[in-house]
Amino acid sequence: MIDAMWMWGVLGLVLLAIEMGTGTIYILWFGISALCLSIATWVFTTIPVAIQFAIFAALSIGSLAIWKFNYKKTETHSRVGQAQGEEIGRVGTVIEACSPSQNGKIQFTQGLMGSREWPAIASETILEDAQARVVAVEGNALRIQRI
Repeated sequence: MIDAMWMWGVLGLVLLAIEMGTGTIYILWFGISALCLSIATWVFTTIPVAIQFAIFAALSIGSLAIWKFNYKKTETHSRVGQAQGEEIGRVGTVIEACSPSQNGKIQFTQGLMGSREWPAIASETILEDAQARVVAVEGNALRIQRI
């Protein structure tokens, strides 16, 4: 029969491989717990199977809970594909008139966030060919103000 040490070691390595494939960090703690239990069964060869499972459960849940309580995200949401504020103040030309009741379009000479043309909203009426400055990003439209 296979030694308990090898079974826990293989389980730990399999869980770590799954973690590497998924990248969730949650499975990591179960894999590390299994490897720790593998070392414990190597040192203490007479640990009963029921106690091994209890130790594995306690190590897994305990390490996961400690990580969860101490892990601090630096940002509360992902900003991938979203504006970071660099476009505020950029000047462009209005190519479709916009007013408080109608959205328009603004065009930039150099691309802004991957595009030269953007939907524009304004608090005042801005006619075509007028120069306007970006004052805010609202959803996927730019709030502009006449210069």
